[in-house]
Amino acid sequence: MESSMISRATIVTLMVLLLTSNNYKNVESAGECGRTPIGSAAASLSPCLGATKDVRAKVPPACCARVSALLRTSPRCLCAVLLSPLAKQAKINPATAITVPKRCNIRNRPVGKKCGRYTLP
Repeated sequence: MESSMISRATIVTLMVLLLTSNNYKNVESAGECGRTPIGSAAASLSPCLGATKDVRAKVPPACCARVSALLRTSPRCLCAVLLSPLAKQAKINPATAITVPKRCNIRNRPVGKKCGRYTLP
């Protein structure tokens, strides 16, 4: 029950952040997600929240599917979300989040690609 309450609290926090995301204009992430607002791109990755905070957490299949799709269509967007103020407010650990594609066994991930000061394993 405690885990369920924590998950709900995390989702509520993410939703509040998304609702206020129009106030954020991150120079690094501007336009990186094409016509998709960065808040919407971040929301699509909500199944990944637990995996971005704990490197030992199991990555849900829904997260892997969304990360794979984003890497296929807009790899820069994934990096922009990772470095965004929304990710920081959601207490996402960028060093852990950058490992999600590898933990999902995504074969076509751009290994060695830089994302800020982080490198995709």
